[in-house]
Amino acid sequence: MTVKTPVYMDNSATTPCDPRVVEKMVPFFSEKFGNAASRNHPFGWTAEAAVEEAREHVARLIGAHPKEIIWTSGSTESNNLAIKGVAEMYASKGKHLITCVTEHKAVIDPMKHLEQQGFEVTWIQPDAQGRVDLDQLRDAIRDDTILISLMTANNEIGTVHPIAEIGKLAKEKGVLFHTDATQAAGRVRLDVIEQNVDLMSLSAHKFYGPKGVGALYVRRKGPRVRLTPILDGGGHERGMRSGTLNVPGIVGMGEAARLAHEEFEENVAHLTRLTERLKAGILEKLPDSVLNGDQEHRLPSLVNVSFPYVEGESLIMGIKDVAVSSGSACTSASLEPSYVLKALGLGDELAHSSIRFSVGRFNTEEEVDFVVDTVVREVTRLREMSPLWEMVQDGIDLSKVNWTSH
Repeated sequence: MTVKTPVYMDNSATTPCDPRVVEKMVPFFSEKFGNAASRNHPFGWTAEAAVEEAREHVARLIGAHPKEIIWTSGSTESNNLAIKGVAEMYASKGKHLITCVTEHKAVIDPMKHLEQQGFEVTWIQPDAQGRVDLDQLRDAIRDDTILISLMTANNEIGTVHPIAEIGKLAKEKGVLFHTDATQAAGRVRLDVIEQNVDLMSLSAHKFYGPKGVGALYVRRKGPRVRLTPILDGGGHERGMRSGTLNVPGIVGMGEAARLAHEEFEENVAHLTRLTERLKAGILEKLPDSVLNGDQEHRLPSLVNVSFPYVEGESLIMGIKDVAVSSGSACTSASLEPSYVLKALGLGDELAHSSIRFSVGRFNTEEEVDFVVDTVVREVTRLREMSPLWEMVQDGIDLSKVNWTSH
């Protein structure tokens, strides 16, 4: 069977819209085009009913109540609303927040913004697998701590944090807990009650929904979380997020959430089967490759591998029939090595040689085999051109070489 190229293996950057999602959205562009806030006629009522149905599906995916789902434009907005909204609302209680150095930029940048506003942020350093240590987190909590923000699963290496334990600790200490679950939805079991989560960010396009629509879960009891809005005007979404709702997008997110919930087991089994095949293929044929991230607590869809003595950019150019990324999609425009991998203690060379493969619902075993063959062939070719690789093959320890400059 011939594989159609290029093969898409960058599902952590975005997933294709499931055809069933598109089908559900289409009528809301033309036939059912009403504004969900128009309460005086059937066009508005139809749109509002569809929005509320979607809210139920998203809530079910994460074990929440539909009234706790706030629509946004995506996880970046959800993260900003959660972090800045809590900071402003609870500033009189304290001005200390806790996060981790390996978070997505959509958490790091709002935190840095708050630091400039006079808030204090503790930046936790994860272990070598990218996981947060609970004792370290416990020690970081102070009397004036108002928020802990830690992602469920890392977008570059796939490491999954001990969310339930973090939530339990936050609850004991009376601190709000926000988690960016962008990469986890549909791939990891989420339950905001069981995991003691107070705020959770989601993005539709990471689980086969459309781009430009997301949600923020905001707990309404035990404790009731209050947020200062970022957008004012009209008081939509319980006053937390004004603006005319993106009805087609919301309908799409709802349907994507319904499918993610109902087909969870088979999706995870499919993803796990493909990533195991990918990992085994690469590591057997390139035994000196380095697997990054926690091998036990991880996303079923993501494999991040460093290929020593090969430059990541050259490798990506060499495997142009395979769509993958080096670093994260959001920062891949810069040639800086991944800040996530550097935080795990990888040197510039290994960080620069890392590739993120992320499989999805529509990938096949044939595609995985094609990717393995392509990567192995190209890494081998690039290494044959590398004088460093030659020295290593001759048994020379590069760390002991005294490099002189002329």
